[in-house]
Amino acid sequence: MRSRYSAFVLGLTPYLLATWHESSRPQELELDQQMRWRGLEIIKTRAGGSDASRGVVEFAAHYLEGSHEAQQHEVSTFVREDKAWFYVDAL
Repeated sequence: MRSRYSAFVLGLTPYLLATWHESSRPQELELDQQMRWRGLEIIKTRAGGSDASRGVVEFAAHYLEGSHEAQQHEVSTFVREDKAWFYVDAL
């Protein structure tokens, strides 16, 4: 989760697509260049431990769009395959 947030901050579209599970990954991803990410707050996690194959992360990602402050609040599902975590979807 934190690495994907960092990728959004840095505009690393290839990394975001590579860490998106193939079952839900879009063909392409266009990031909004006006968004200025200001911080990530992990609210709650479920599962996702060292032996888990699934995990859920509730988070709030804070950003500025122009002078407007906002946040993206999401509950994201991840799966682990071959020792790597992949984003699946948001609830």
